[in-house]
Amino acid sequence: MDSAGLRELLTFYADAGVDEPLWDAPADRFDETRLEAEQRAASRPQAPQAPQTQGQTAPSQQAHRKQPSRPAPVAPTAAVPDDAQAARAREIAASAASLEELRAQLEAFDGCNLKTTAKNTVFADGNPQAPIMFVGEAPGRDEDIQGLPFVGRSGKLLDRILAAIGLDRSSVYISNVIAWRPPGNRDPSPLETEICRPFIERHIELVAPKILVTLGNPSTKLLLRTQTGIMRMRGTWAVHETPSGLQIPTMPTLHPAYLLRNPAHKMLAWRDFLAIKQKLEASLKG
Repeated sequence: MDSAGLRELLTFYADAGVDEPLWDAPADRFDETRLEAEQRAASRPQAPQAPQTQGQTAPSQQAHRKQPSRPAPVAPTAAVPDDAQAARAREIAASAASLEELRAQLEAFDGCNLKTTAKNTVFADGNPQAPIMFVGEAPGRDEDIQGLPFVGRSGKLLDRILAAIGLDRSSVYISNVIAWRPPGNRDPSPLETEICRPFIERHIELVAPKILVTLGNPSTKLLLRTQTGIMRMRGTWAVHETPSGLQIPTMPTLHPAYLLRNPAHKMLAWRDFLAIKQKLEASLKG
């Protein structure tokens, strides 16, 4: 690979949120630590031992016999969220009477371990009075740094698509299911997603948009409560029902990050956005 190709590859990795190089095979760090300790012990000079007479036991051996054996230390495990935090999240989110209260509650919430590794809580961007709301999955590297959703490469593509149908950030509202960037841009776990679910559902309920657009597979499955994949769901209107019973017309479509990896499918997304434009114009007239 030439230097230009290598530069493009490294730029792609950086935009994708890659933080460090990894091998294909997993590394056992505990085993590496044990081997290093054994090597250090083997390299230490051995202390001379005093001669022993028959029937006499070395003091170190006597001490070893007197002391009971101790269990090997257990390595601490990372904190894992539990079902109680999901129930707590539902109670907290339901109590928010405004977007300002919901934002404050989300920033103070400590029940999701994703928050411990994120730089910022990514709440929303755009106009909360807009008739259309877009919901993605989770922040990436740029979003985590700036504290705003869709500001990286995929966000720039979304801005261009919006401009093509006459919209911009002042006429739409944008958020994510997950408010904190998963480390290394990994997929959020089902329990992490379930903990964040009440906040995005209450978020949608408080905004009460005329049209909801789910960007990508995770947000579509979560908000439409379906296991059907995005390629079958996209382009067809569905309904998101809020906890209070508000029913919002919803268009599932492809995530901009997916379109960057699969440019040929931009045509499919364009059809979806034309349908969104038509639906939005009709709702505004009504």
